[in-house]
Amino acid sequence: MARKLVEVVLHELAILRGTKMKRGRMVLSVNAGSSSLKLSLYRVSADGEQQAGWGHVDRIGQEEGHFAVYDGDGNVLAENHNPCPLHGDAMKALCRVLRKSGVGEPDAIGHRLVHGGERFTEPALIDPEVMNELRELIPFAPLHLPAQIQCIETADQIFPGLCQVGCFDTALHRRMPEAAQRYPLPRWLWDEGVRRYGFHGLSYEYILSVLPDNAAGRIIIAHLGQGASLAAVRDGQPVDTTMGFTPTGGLMMATRSGDLDPGVLLYLMDVKGYDAAKIDDLVNFKAGLWGVSNGGSDMKTLLARRQSDPFANQAIEMFCYYLRKYIGSLTAVLGGLDTLVFTGGIGEKGAAVRWEACQGLEYLGIALDAEKNDANADIISTSDSRCCVRVIPTNENLMIARHTNRIVCKQAGPSG
Repeated sequence: MARKLVEVVLHELAILRGTKMKRGRMVLSVNAGSSSLKLSLYRVSADGEQQAGWGHVDRIGQEEGHFAVYDGDGNVLAENHNPCPLHGDAMKALCRVLRKSGVGEPDAIGHRLVHGGERFTEPALIDPEVMNELRELIPFAPLHLPAQIQCIETADQIFPGLCQVGCFDTALHRRMPEAAQRYPLPRWLWDEGVRRYGFHGLSYEYILSVLPDNAAGRIIIAHLGQGASLAAVRDGQPVDTTMGFTPTGGLMMATRSGDLDPGVLLYLMDVKGYDAAKIDDLVNFKAGLWGVSNGGSDMKTLLARRQSDPFANQAIEMFCYYLRKYIGSLTAVLGGLDTLVFTGGIGEKGAAVRWEACQGLEYLGIALDAEKNDANADIISTSDSRCCVRVIPTNENLMIARHTNRIVCKQAGPSG
């Protein structure tokens, strides 16, 4: 009788575990920027991932924000333009609508964290020790980490007791060769954490996950949006990237300068009297497309103005020039190029930018098909192009959900 009872209990447990795996785990992905917040709720199961709902708040801390929440089919659940002072407020508002809509409750929460410093080379379960280390990393990413930490604290208030996982934008690049991570500076600065960390790692991970043949060959991925960077990957392993110690370095961006001669900063300090705060404002908010065009940072708007506005035209020309230059330099690191991928808002929709940046790269085997490029097709290179040029929409939030589910499964053990 006892043996029969044990068999029945084990059978019932197996059924429950099977039902849970079929239902899947609900994972809330939290992606906080310096003035924005995106949430996505995914059902993650053995059959794959399905988005149950999502929302975003833009212009956090400004006089007029933009708040919107959608169900899994893209139907609007709520939308307004009310101001949202803090990321914590935005988090509460988005979660309130998602909960009331009945799209589902999260079983775990994953967060995009822009900087992982020296220690975090892979996603990590967030506990008090990790929180303390994140606070110590704030000087490395003062524009992003405070907001992201606030989202973790707010999520703990809304969903007490749920597992939360940190997914780091720098983690992928920590696998680059040491020569690519080092600056030509004294060794003691390396020991104190001054190195090329690289960013947009979650976006790159997603792109690599959907490329055919397990991302085989020599690949350059261009993540082009408000922030922009490129990464060189060989057979799935990161080799180099354009951003460095902070997300300000590398390619010219919407409002960020990209790489500068350090002498420019010394000149601004010694001759023009700039302090650290003024330099930070210049290189992060008043440079890039905004600085060159004299006030425009949106690529779509600049493209519409370029025929009548010489400053807008020059900003676009410079962006494409630097993009072409970095494609060439990373190809040299790889020893050739098999695949070039464009992603991010500009990369996915900016046909004119892709076309202009690739002109003159025929010697690398890059040949674009004009019609396919204008249509933002999956493959925009010609059939006889030696290098396959692709346009792939990125999905950082899905990558966060995948990492979070994996960490929670590992934490729960075989029965979780």
